[in-house]
Amino acid sequence: MTNLFTRIKNTVLADLHEALDQKENKNPIALLNQYLRESEQETEKVRKLVERQYRLRDEFTKELHQASEMAAKRKYQAEVAAKAGEEELYQFAQSEFQQYTARVERLSASLDQVKGQLGELERKYEEMKHKLKDMQLRRMELMGRENVTRANQRMNQVLDSNTYSDKAFSRFNEIENYLDGLEHKVNSSYYRSTIDAKVAELEKNIKLEESKPIS
Repeated sequence: MTNLFTRIKNTVLADLHEALDQKENKNPIALLNQYLRESEQETEKVRKLVERQYRLRDEFTKELHQASEMAAKRKYQAEVAAKAGEEELYQFAQSEFQQYTARVERLSASLDQVKGQLGELERKYEEMKHKLKDMQLRRMELMGRENVTRANQRMNQVLDSNTYSDKAFSRFNEIENYLDGLEHKVNSSYYRSTIDAKVAELEKNIKLEESKPIS
């Protein structure tokens, strides 16, 4: 039965790896993006653990402070009761003092442990953030190189008549002819409007000259 489950597990893993290989061959950047998203999710989980550890540290600190205050208070009360000869009150305050003292020792040890764990979590979290940033930058570099490669392949297809159809070149010729015709129309309109304006200006100047009295 164990061997059967092992074979099933190995078969499932093999199919999964084959699917991932096919996906990678089809679109490696998409698979890389998926990996990065998973890494971002894991980093976010660690961030939440770090925040939780901060809260634990604060809670332990608060409990330690309260226990220390109560230990000091019961110690003082025990001393007052002893001086007053109140044996029963002394025994109660002394017992409370010992309990709070033990609690302070336990909380101090726990707080030191929590601080140590927090420091380790912070170190690992920062390391994960740096690695994630490095991977994101590498992805940008790969995407840039892939984009250049695709652009060069597309331009080579367009510019190389041996590998590109005549239809594409005829399309470019149509566009060039259209641009030439459009440029001719614009230039003709411009020249006509310019000539009309110049002739109108000349006619205006001639009329002004003719209307001047002869001196």
